[in-house]
Amino acid sequence: MQRNGGGVAGGQPWVLRRIRLTWLSFMLFFILVFFPLIAHYYLTTIDEAVGPDKRLFGPRPGGELCDAKHVQDLCRIRESVSEELLQLEAKRQELNGEIARLNLRIEACKRSIDSAKQDLLQLKNVISQTEHSYKELMAQNQPKLSLPVRLLPDKDDPPMPPPKSARACHLRSCFDYARCPLTSGFPVYVYDTGSYPWGERIDPLVRQAFRAAAKTNIYVTDDPSVACLYVALVGELQENSSPLPPPSELEKQLKALPYWRGDGRNHLLLHFSRQSVTQNFLYNVSTERAAVAQTTFLEQQYREGFDLVVSPLVHALSEPNFLEIPPQVPVKRKYLFTFQGERVESLRSSLQEAPPPPQSFEEEIERDPPADYDDRIIGTLKAVQDSHLDQVLVEFTCKTPQPSLPTEWALCGEREDRLVVLKASTFALVISPGDGQLVASAGCGMRLFEALEVGAIPVVLGDHAKLPYHQHIRWSEAAIIVPKPRITELHFLLRSLSDNDLLSMRRQGRFLWEAYFSTAENVLSTILASVRTSIQVPAAPIREEHAQEIPHKAGKLAGTDANLADNGDLDLGPVETEPPYASPRFLRNFTYTASDVYRAWNRAPGPFHLFPHTPLDPVLPSEAKFLGSGTGFRPIGGGTGGSGKEFQASLGGNVPREQFTVVMLTYEREEVLMNSLERLNGLPYLNKVVVVWNSPKPPSDDLLWPDIGLPIVVVHTEKNSLNNRFLPWDAVETEAILSIDDDAHLRHDEIMFGFRVWREARDRIVGFPGRFHAWDLNHQSWLYNSNYSCELSMVLTGAAFFHKYYAYLYSYVMPQAIRDMVDEYINCEDIAMNFLVSHITRKPPIKVTSRWTFRCPGCPQALSHDDSHFHERHKCINFFVKVYGYMPLLYTQFRVDSVLFKTRLPHDKTKCFKFI
Repeated sequence: MQRNGGGVAGGQPWVLRRIRLTWLSFMLFFILVFFPLIAHYYLTTIDEAVGPDKRLFGPRPGGELCDAKHVQDLCRIRESVSEELLQLEAKRQELNGEIARLNLRIEACKRSIDSAKQDLLQLKNVISQTEHSYKELMAQNQPKLSLPVRLLPDKDDPPMPPPKSARACHLRSCFDYARCPLTSGFPVYVYDTGSYPWGERIDPLVRQAFRAAAKTNIYVTDDPSVACLYVALVGELQENSSPLPPPSELEKQLKALPYWRGDGRNHLLLHFSRQSVTQNFLYNVSTERAAVAQTTFLEQQYREGFDLVVSPLVHALSEPNFLEIPPQVPVKRKYLFTFQGERVESLRSSLQEAPPPPQSFEEEIERDPPADYDDRIIGTLKAVQDSHLDQVLVEFTCKTPQPSLPTEWALCGEREDRLVVLKASTFALVISPGDGQLVASAGCGMRLFEALEVGAIPVVLGDHAKLPYHQHIRWSEAAIIVPKPRITELHFLLRSLSDNDLLSMRRQGRFLWEAYFSTAENVLSTILASVRTSIQVPAAPIREEHAQEIPHKAGKLAGTDANLADNGDLDLGPVETEPPYASPRFLRNFTYTASDVYRAWNRAPGPFHLFPHTPLDPVLPSEAKFLGSGTGFRPIGGGTGGSGKEFQASLGGNVPREQFTVVMLTYEREEVLMNSLERLNGLPYLNKVVVVWNSPKPPSDDLLWPDIGLPIVVVHTEKNSLNNRFLPWDAVETEAILSIDDDAHLRHDEIMFGFRVWREARDRIVGFPGRFHAWDLNHQSWLYNSNYSCELSMVLTGAAFFHKYYAYLYSYVMPQAIRDMVDEYINCEDIAMNFLVSHITRKPPIKVTSRWTFRCPGCPQALSHDDSHFHERHKCINFFVKVYGYMPLLYTQFRVDSVLFKTRLPHDKTKCFKFI
């Protein structure tokens, strides 16, 4: 009870305390909220009850607030700020007025600039039209360089002082230059063998071959009154013919020639040789001012610089079979060197008592017995053979020796047997006659001919020997000429030559044999070219194929393919506003003959300085010299040089003015052709388009050809042949040719970039589709490959630039067997052109851009899609290798991409451009 009562009594004070706290909180809230409201109301009532002059809390009139000291500074600041704001407002209004006036002036200037631009554009148009008119007038009134007027000799020959002796004859003393003006064209008159008594005794095969060669020669004329040179065939005589009359009678018969003119001036007595020994019946005959061309000469008979040592006539009426000629590789063959021959003693040495053997080699030289040199050679060569250091074949006795001159080494066996041995020989020894007075012989000429024919490098023992056409041919590039005293060092010399040197000499020998020795036509052309070069008369221009045009109607103005011509603000070059500009002609009519004699005779053909209408002999190809190469210097970056701030802003180069011709081959695909021609509209630097119509059917009568602003020449061909693509048409007047298929799809910037690259490498094929060749280990043959690869060896001519000079070589110089195979398969003409250019330049082609295919989308399938296409190309490559004797194609990983073609650089950064 107490506990409960105590609990109740103890809880009463806690309740009271809680009540007090609640009451205190209420009173505090009342005071804090209502007391300020009551005070504010009271004070407001007081201000309204009293007058305005006695207000305690409101604003007082007259600035009485400023009477308070603590706010005086604030008042002054407010007044100062108010004054400054007024000044700024006035200035702002003044500036707004000035801005309005300036805006009016800007609008007026803009209108003036627009008017000035229009005036400037009109002035530019007037200037352009004036320049165009000026160029047209200059082109019409300024004569172009052309062939000189042909000057012919007078009918009455001026008298010439007689030479001191027939032995002292030189061109300057015995040749009548008055009959051979520089612009005469070198006319040659050939005597009929029936017009002189001994003509019927000449070998019929030689006569027939000579007649056929003269008939096809471009210099031979039927008018003797204008001839520069008169050629009379005097040998080789038949083996069983009756003896010739004595020398005095022969001299009378020579003087009886119709145009002998008393002393034989400008006559060439030609003596062909088909055998290893020939009759030198002109030895004791005075030929006066007539030159002699034959294979055999004695020292007292030969007139250096006047007479001519010629090659033997082996293939009189037959063409050499290239498939029977061994390949040029491998470089080293079974035998290091070979020699087969039997020494023919001289009549004097056979009658005299044999002298005692010499004590030393020097004593042997001092005694100068012709046969003793040969004894030392025999001993040395036998020692090399017995040493077995290298496999050699030397034989100094023959089962069936061929007839030969005294002191000369007779040939052994038949020609076919000798060729079998030479095909297995790296070197072929040619030992000159023991008698030093026999400077040239038919036997040595025959050995030289057979060695070059099968690719055995000739080694001539005897530096006194006169090799054929030695005045013009550098025999050191195709043969090794060693004095006989160095016979003991010969083995070391032959072993020291590198494979590259051997292959280079073998290639040069093959070139000399094909160009100058292989056929009767080549031999006669070489003889005439030698005389013509000696008297410095330029060669006749090589012929061009006449373009028989097919009439066609031009339709509406061609549009421009947006995919091809939309280059933004890229300036690819001027769209020609002037007449088509042809490449310069006849720039080196005389300097080529006067300055490049040795290079012309000793180099494989290549583009000339004076292209087109190159004065080219069929067997006198020239060194590769290109128009504009190495003739000018243009400083790049700084100064007045350079091509501009953009690579494509100027054509540049050493030939700043140049155009190219598009040659397009087509066959009954009119719609595809029209689309391709239309895509050429607006292409800069384009001279004209030559369409080679390869179909026997003419174009449709209602076919409308696009008008691209340039000539389109449609050429009719005699037959359907892919070789027509590379014919040197006279309609092509530029050095640069863009060979393109009718279904090739190239943008304008790609074409222009390829043209610029070709201008830097004018001797090479520059194009777009790359291909390569490969060796098939399983079948031991060559393969054609079109797979994507970083390495290539061919650029297809379906879209490629090349020099027009290669069109001449392809059509007139390249072996006919290659063109025949192209016609047989209707394929491989592009491979043949790559073989030709690589063979001549020893350089690979150049591929531009990274694209691999260039066929237009939606075009009909071409011949290349046939399954047999690649099999035929495999066969072509292997056949071409047999014809050339080696694989001329070269691999390259070099490709030119247009990295800087569209790149703009500041003027101060334009130092150089590079290809990547």
